[in-house]
Amino acid sequence: MAKTPSPTHKKADQYNDPKHNYLHYWDGRDYENAAEQIAIERLLKGQHFQHAVDVGGGYGRLCLLLEHYANKVTLAEPSQQQLDIAKDFLENHPGIERQLMQADNLAFKDGTVDLLTMIRVMHHLPDPSAEFAEIARVLSANGVFILEIANYSHFRNRLKHIVRGKRLPTQPVDIRSAQNRQEDEIAFVNHNPKTVIKQLAHAGLTVEHVLSVSNLRSTLLKKAFSQGTLLALEKMMQEPLAKTYFGPSVFLLVKKVS
Repeated sequence: MAKTPSPTHKKADQYNDPKHNYLHYWDGRDYENAAEQIAIERLLKGQHFQHAVDVGGGYGRLCLLLEHYANKVTLAEPSQQQLDIAKDFLENHPGIERQLMQADNLAFKDGTVDLLTMIRVMHHLPDPSAEFAEIARVLSANGVFILEIANYSHFRNRLKHIVRGKRLPTQPVDIRSAQNRQEDEIAFVNHNPKTVIKQLAHAGLTVEHVLSVSNLRSTLLKKAFSQGTLLALEKMMQEPLAKTYFGPSVFLLVKKVS
C-alpha cells in the first residue's frame, strides 16, 4: 500500500507553471535524447517485463521506448500540466497509463513493478532516501530500476577541482543561480555517484551496471560534427568511460539485494 507523503514534501510546481513547457525544453536536444535512449536500450537489451513505470517522466518522452520492453507502461508524474501535455503526446498510445503521483508516494502495491525508470529527476532530489525506499518497496524481486544521475563528478569538474587543489564534494551541489536559491524554488542539484550508490545500498538496492552518458554534450561539438557522428561516438564511449563517471549523466542499472 502506498504511504502518506511527508507534509514538508515540495511538489514540482515549476512543471505546473504555464510558462514552463517541458516538451519545448527538448527542442534542440536531439543528441541528449538519443544518447539517453541508447543507454536504456543497452541496459535493457534482450529483456521484457510485465509492468514498466516511468517515474517523473514528464510528458512521456521515454514511455514510447518502454513500450518495446513491457506489456504495460505507466507514466507516474507529479505535475498535472505535464500529464495534460502527455495526453496529446501519447494520443496514439492508449496503452500507456498516466497517473499523478510523487516519487516518494507511488500508488502501487508492494513488489508489483518489474521495470522502473527515473530519468532527469535526481537533480530535484538533494536527499533521495525516501524515494529510493519507496522504489525498493514497489519493485518486484527480480525487477530492474534504471536511474539517471546528474553527475557532479564529470570530467570537466574533476579537472577544475584538481587545478584548485580541492577534493570533489561527496554531498549534492546546488547549481541554481543565487536569485533562484529560495525556499519556494524547486531544488536543482548535481550528485556524486559514489554517494548515490551508497544511498541505494541503504535502501536495499545494488548497482549491477554503470554507463557514462551524454559524453559529448557540447554546443561546439554539435556545431562541428553531425548528429550521426556524435551518436556513433557516444555509443562507443558509454561503456569504457563508465568507471570514471566521465559524462554529465550517469545511468545505473539497479536491482534489489537478493
